[in-house]
Amino acid sequence: MNTLKLKSKNAAVFTLCEMLSKLGYPIRISNSFTTEVDAAVKDFQKKNALVVDGVVGMKTWQVLLDKSSKIFKTNDLFLSEQDLKDFAKSFNLELAAVKAVNEVESCGKGFLINGKPKILFEGHIFWQQLKKRALKPEKMLTSSNRNVLYEKWTKAFYLGGAKEYDRLDEAIAISSDPKVKEAALASCSWGSFQIMGFHAKSLGYASVQDFVDRMHIHEREHLKAFGKFLEINNIMTDLRNKNWANVAKKYNGPAYKQNKYDEKLRKAYEKYS
Repeated sequence: MNTLKLKSKNAAVFTLCEMLSKLGYPIRISNSFTTEVDAAVKDFQKKNALVVDGVVGMKTWQVLLDKSSKIFKTNDLFLSEQDLKDFAKSFNLELAAVKAVNEVESCGKGFLINGKPKILFEGHIFWQQLKKRALKPEKMLTSSNRNVLYEKWTKAFYLGGAKEYDRLDEAIAISSDPKVKEAALASCSWGSFQIMGFHAKSLGYASVQDFVDRMHIHEREHLKAFGKFLEINNIMTDLRNKNWANVAKKYNGPAYKQNKYDEKLRKAYEKYS
C-alpha cells in the first residue's frame, strides 16, 4: 500500500478512511487525508504501540490490516485485471482509458467494506425524481429531511462511504408510497462507475430495483452497466479518442468543470498509460 500522510489525496486514502471508520472512528470517508484523518491515525497508532507520527507506512498498514482482517471478505466481488482487459478489447478501448474512468468515479472500487455497492445519494435528483412520479417534494420537505431533499445541487450534505446509505434510508422513510422508494433508489449513483439509478430503464433493466439488485452482485455487473451507458449516451467514441471534456460533459453533466472531471480523467489516463 502507498505511504500516506496529511494532505495525501488518492484512492488509498479512501480505503484507509473506510478501515478507520469500520474500526470506530467517526470520520468522513473520502480520498483526502484531512486533519480529521490525521487525528484518527495518530490515535490508532497510540493505541497500538506504534510510532505516533500520523504517517501510514508499512507498519501502520500491517496493524490496520491485522485489526481489520474480517472486513476484507469482499474480494470475490471485485473485478480482475483480465475483466478490464476483456472489456477494453470488446469495445476497442484502451485499458488505461477504462481504468481512468473507474478511478475518477469510484477510486477504483465499487464496493464498500461492508459488502454493499458504493453509492452517492443526490438530494436534488431525488426532488426531480419525485416530481417525475407526480409527487410534490415541496410538500414533503421538512426541517428534518432537508439533508436528503433539496431543489438545487449542493455538496453540503454528502457524508461518503456507508453513511450515504443512511441518507438513502432517510429518503425512503419520507413516505410509505413505493414511488418514493423508487425515486430514492433512482437518485443514487451506483458502483464502480457511479451510474445513476434513473438510467436503469434506458440501459435495458426491467426497473430501477432490478438495476440496484444487479449492482449488489459483482463489479462485473457494474462493468456491464458501464458499457451500456457508454453506448446509449454516445460516449464510446469520445473515450476512444480521449476527448476528456466531452466524456466528462456526457458522463457528469454540464457542470463537470466545477469538479474538474476532465482534468482528473486526463491525469488518471496518463498515470495508467
